[in-house]
Amino acid sequence: MVMPITSGADADEATDFETPMIKTDELRTARIDSLITPAELAERYPMTPAVADHVLDARRRIEKILNGDDPRLLVIIGPCSIHDPEAAVDYARRLARLREKYDSRLEIVMRTYFEKPRTVVGWKGLISDPDLNGSYRVNHGIEQARRLLLEVNALGVPTATEFLDMVVGQYISDLISWGAIGARTTESQIHREMASALSCPVGFKNGTDGNTRIAVDAIRAARTSHMFLSPDKHGRMTIYQTSGNPYGHIIMRGGKTPNYHAAAINEACEALREFNLPERLVVDFSHGNCQKQHRRQLDVCDDICEQIRAGSTALAGVMVESFIVEGTQKITPGTPLTYGQSITDPCLGWDDSETLLERLAQAVESRL
Repeated sequence: MVMPITSGADADEATDFETPMIKTDELRTARIDSLITPAELAERYPMTPAVADHVLDARRRIEKILNGDDPRLLVIIGPCSIHDPEAAVDYARRLARLREKYDSRLEIVMRTYFEKPRTVVGWKGLISDPDLNGSYRVNHGIEQARRLLLEVNALGVPTATEFLDMVVGQYISDLISWGAIGARTTESQIHREMASALSCPVGFKNGTDGNTRIAVDAIRAARTSHMFLSPDKHGRMTIYQTSGNPYGHIIMRGGKTPNYHAAAINEACEALREFNLPERLVVDFSHGNCQKQHRRQLDVCDDICEQIRAGSTALAGVMVESFIVEGTQKITPGTPLTYGQSITDPCLGWDDSETLLERLAQAVESRL
């Protein structure tokens, strides 16, 4: 049956019975909370002039090492991830003493990772889940992260972190002296664009399969100007134009096999040379290079020390996973966690960490 076409008053009445809007978006999300803006957080936990000077000075020193203008060795060392701010500050105080002791040979920077990339699932870091129970009190996590960075920098220890997404960096990047793009995201266009905007030097890890070419490509991309989209300090989505970051470098983290040996280092340098990039890189003692056996970081250290003594100029820095207590532990509801022990990747304990730093400092003497 064909319905007559309505007109006039009948047409006006028909609008009262229009079909409701059909929802096609946000079908798999539920709102948890509003997020504090970076500007609000910075106002609540401001950076002091002394800390600002400290961050800028640390970045300049790291840049000189990466350029080959400073013979010292950059050492990024600390827990796999931060889960207990109290233990992290305890670790930072210990590290501050060693930083002062080895200042003429090592540029020691504390690893302060608040976000964890996961192969499948798992705890995603202090910012996402500060209570370790799936409650996702993100505002509290971001506050804890910024407060910790302020405290560690105030101790005279520069900080390093991995930038995992486009949002969190706006809350903490002003306190970071060295940044990393992880093995799972080095090939990502938006992470390369973000790296080109960051004010600190940035290392790109080789792929999880050991491929260093993607890190070289990332360095090239990050050195150029990009347009990219990101929230600003007030939470407004903004179109940014970057100027490019000239301090990108490879982080050799191993893959199916280690890649810290001299032959692998030389191969990576050849790839950098092809594009007239600085032949300077950082070696990660953990992950694929220790084949997930944390104590093997000491063996990797010995090999790197020999390469330094043999005159290698490619080795600008190293990364080490270290905490107060050796190993790792699982989160078990109702069971207290061991103070100062990792809840993600296993780490060297403090005594081994002291030994490792002493070995590196002794090796660097041959450069001075």
